[in-house]
Amino acid sequence: MKKILFLHGFFATGSCPMARALIEAFEGTAIVLTPDLPLHPKKALNEIRSIIDKEQPDLLLGNSCGAFLAQMLAPTVGIPALLGNPYFMMTEFLKERIGEHEYKAPRRDGNQRLVIDEALIEEFAELEAVQFDHCNPYYKDRVWGLFGEQDTLAHFSPLFLEHYNQAFHFPGGHTPTEQEVKTWYAPLAQKMLMEFSRKEQE
Repeated sequence: MKKILFLHGFFATGSCPMARALIEAFEGTAIVLTPDLPLHPKKALNEIRSIIDKEQPDLLLGNSCGAFLAQMLAPTVGIPALLGNPYFMMTEFLKERIGEHEYKAPRRDGNQRLVIDEALIEEFAELEAVQFDHCNPYYKDRVWGLFGEQDTLAHFSPLFLEHYNQAFHFPGGHTPTEQEVKTWYAPLAQKMLMEFSRKEQE
């Protein structure tokens, strides 16, 4: 059975409504892995790499900050990626939200508290500077973008199209509803699973 590795957004978790909707949408046809990602992006990238080594997923599906991470990894790990409302300038998002926050869904470790500080912003800034360094012609058609037409947070479709060819739009906001996940995200993910087999990548 094919495997999808879902990378959630900044305030979300592996148990968020989007993760649940993906699991439901692919029940019986694909396994959807929905880990809780570390707050710090370098640690998150390392953890995602170890999950990839162990689970060998066929597709990365990221939303918002998760899509930022997925874009950096896809060409280096050799796995196609679907980027939902990718937030390529996470520093802009974080600078306006310095301080203590809570995750929007339960985390498996029980920790619901997170802190946005200058060190975290600096770490995202380092990655932003090099995020497109591994783009290559082979991946121009293997990384797809899905953009909500009512997204008031991230407006990165033009930047995406500077590097990749496949951009799609849906009539939703930054964080898709469970129905939007099933109507827009899941069918595109299914199409990618059919078009890009792992054997082709190896």
